[in-house]
Amino acid sequence: MKKVLYLGAIALFVTSCKPTMDTKSQVGLKGNWTLVKVNRLGGDLVKVNSFNIADADCFVGSQWNFVSNNNTGHLALTKAGNCPAFESDFKWTISPAGQFEFKFIDEGVKAKHITTGYSMHVKNQTATSFELVDKFYAGGQAYDVTYKFVKN
Repeated sequence: MKKVLYLGAIALFVTSCKPTMDTKSQVGLKGNWTLVKVNRLGGDLVKVNSFNIADADCFVGSQWNFVSNNNTGHLALTKAGNCPAFESDFKWTISPAGQFEFKFIDEGVKAKHITTGYSMHVKNQTATSFELVDKFYAGGQAYDVTYKFVKN
């Protein structure tokens, strides 16, 4: 009986210690990045409002800073024309399954009090570039939007 309890305790300990973050991928994003391209696979004619802020094309040229030791970041939209000026801090993480999750943080508000955020898949990560792939739905169909970043 003791062996069963002991093995059960070990199994519980092992499953509760599963990693919730992909530390290697997160450290790889550390630093300043520029979003250089937005690609809408299968839906170039559909307007995409990225992160409920602006058209996806407004994010081309945006500056992103990722701090991996505390999972914070900063985003600044800089494109002129019909694009809004926007800056915000955010909290982010990458799961072991490659899901990049982030949420914007308003000044004076703790991240734990913000319940909405975004989840995308990290793809093609190298030391100098990576892509985030988001899904959007239009006309009952799913489309991919790929955001390509290069390191400054």
